[in-house]
Amino acid sequence: MNELVSVIMPVYNHAKMLRRSLDSLRRQTYSPIEIIIVNDGSTDNFKDVIDSILQDKKFGACNIFVVEQENKGAPAARNRGYAFSKGEYVIFFDADTIADKDLIKKMKLALDKNPAVSYVYSGFKYGWKIMKPMIFDAAKLKSNNYIDVTALIRRNDFPGFDETINRFQDWDMWLTMLEKNKTGLCLPELLYKKIVAGRSGISRWMPKFAFRLRWKSKEVLRFEESRSVVRKKHGLEP
Repeated sequence: MNELVSVIMPVYNHAKMLRRSLDSLRRQTYSPIEIIIVNDGSTDNFKDVIDSILQDKKFGACNIFVVEQENKGAPAARNRGYAFSKGEYVIFFDADTIADKDLIKKMKLALDKNPAVSYVYSGFKYGWKIMKPMIFDAAKLKSNNYIDVTALIRRNDFPGFDETINRFQDWDMWLTMLEKNKTGLCLPELLYKKIVAGRSGISRWMPKFAFRLRWKSKEVLRFEESRSVVRKKHGLEP
């Protein structure tokens, strides 16, 4: 029998995309999975949307659990979902993540074939932008984050998210794991997409030229400051 995989999804005022994301999980060719949705104090129509989904017969076979909390941010919501989960493997989704039907199956198979690695990740589409999968390289990871939060992780190797960091929490997590000699494996495929319309600036992709401009925008300055926080935490800059 296959091991249980826990899909953990924090949601904050993004109910409009929830059905599409859950529908992609409903179609997964791997089983069993459980889906843990953490409502991080949403003020939109989350309750109406999730009630409609739970009453929809096509989701009847899905193991969907809803956890409620006051707004504490994505890291806290993900940690809360992890604490609630039971799977031997965990994967973190955003509410606008649409998965290929074989995503979990392929990632789980890769972990089975590579017992020395702690997690498996892939390429994906971020709106119109293709985020090409990059082979795992510890030196490059210390320089820049190229691994998205949506990766299948062995439960015993997951260190938790630092709830004091407001950006690049996934990069901080991968660096924490690297310090414990926990490494990843890249699948050279695009296995999901993120529908990013309506995302806030804190999680929006920015082109490289924005960082080369003489006069940097406030958004770029915040980006660089947040990046510095993570690098300093891990001793990568003074």
